[in-house]
Amino acid sequence: MFHFKYAHYLYTIVDIETTGNGIKGNKITEISIFKYDGYEVVDEFTSLVNPECTIPYFITGLTGIDNDMVRDSPKLVEIADKILEITEETIFVAHSVAFDYNVIKNEFNSLGIDFVRKKLCTVRLSRKLIPGYNSYSLGKLCSSLNIPLTDRHRARGDALATTLLFQKLLRTEGAEDVFKTFLNARSQEKTLPPALPKHIYDGLPTTPGIYYFKNAKGKIIYIGKAINIKKRVLSHFYDKTSKEIRMCADTADIDHELSGSELVALLMESAAIKHHYPEYNRSQKRTVQRYGVFSYEDRNGVLHLAFNKIKSAPNPITVFYNTTDCRLYLEEICKTFSLCAKFCHLQENVTTCSHYRIPECQGICRGQESVEAYNKKVMKAISHMRDQSESYVILESGRTYNENAFVLVESGRYRGYGFVDKDIQITTLEDMENHLIPQKNTLESERIITSYITRNPQKPQAFDSTSKTHLF
Repeated sequence: MFHFKYAHYLYTIVDIETTGNGIKGNKITEISIFKYDGYEVVDEFTSLVNPECTIPYFITGLTGIDNDMVRDSPKLVEIADKILEITEETIFVAHSVAFDYNVIKNEFNSLGIDFVRKKLCTVRLSRKLIPGYNSYSLGKLCSSLNIPLTDRHRARGDALATTLLFQKLLRTEGAEDVFKTFLNARSQEKTLPPALPKHIYDGLPTTPGIYYFKNAKGKIIYIGKAINIKKRVLSHFYDKTSKEIRMCADTADIDHELSGSELVALLMESAAIKHHYPEYNRSQKRTVQRYGVFSYEDRNGVLHLAFNKIKSAPNPITVFYNTTDCRLYLEEICKTFSLCAKFCHLQENVTTCSHYRIPECQGICRGQESVEAYNKKVMKAISHMRDQSESYVILESGRTYNENAFVLVESGRYRGYGFVDKDIQITTLEDMENHLIPQKNTLESERIITSYITRNPQKPQAFDSTSKTHLF
């Protein structure tokens, strides 16, 4: 006789149909719940739901549920108590549970009601207990296992088929250990995407690099960077935004590349996104706004430094990709060359400067410094800023203890990055190029490097491409 302790738990096997507008904007149009005690169905609740919004045509084409069908159906608020009652003190089960659970949770949140239940995913359970199938979609799995499935894409039909599948899984050899693992409060099984094998996640490193989310066909759907790859990947699985839930549902594999440092990871990520153009990467598909630092002379002959959007910055001395970096850089220039915060436009509409971070002004704004002396300092600052576009290398941590990483900029253009064993001496540009992984100079790579140097001004090591000085 079938017997183990998880057969005595109460489960509610749930399926919903929705308006299909992401997770947070998704409204339930039908819900079906089978309460199952491990042996038989002891209760059932099925109902159409008035979503209080229009059902899109493509959803009607998939489910057959149209606006007329739900017009006189109860609203969610009218059946909320019944849903809470039937699922109370049960384990919430669904095929790809993250979708159904999060839609219901968000719907209840909009009503001011907390919905918290332990949950199990029949996709992940199936992959663990009955491995080897080409597809774990409900329809194909039921077909392979001879489980009857009628009224496909209707809540009751899918919920009943999921109940029969769950019954089979509960009686599969090894089920007790698997259920124990999945229901363990510390287990990550219920957190991982349904199609992602746990050993893939377990094999991820905890060091800097980039990672690739791939779908079941091996296509890259998302690329990210991290200081700790494993920790960052896990954070995607806890994220409840519509985009993250859809992305994780599509993830069947994860690959990675080590970088040694965050800077190299950022550059690797940017290049990989531009090469693969994954569907879930949006940040680098937008146009980058550029800002320029420029100079001008006022009617009193005083040279000013200022910054603005590149189209409004005549002959920019240097370029940045956000206002924060631009301002921080100008503040550093102001301090280094004892310039005036007022005439660097870090303080506007003041008679004399009184910047709380920049006390180095020698009195040009108070008539205590000559225009000639002040302008000489501004010219030195401008020369310094222009020199920053010369050749330099940024030395970073490597992928292992015995390795260095480097980023090469020559004549103001990003050339690429590379990795060198610490016992190899680099004295010339040619030495460096033997280890260089060439990359394209793009607006995004310029933005990354400029932002990094703004925050780490001591890192760039200038060099003459013809010299033979020891670089690293």
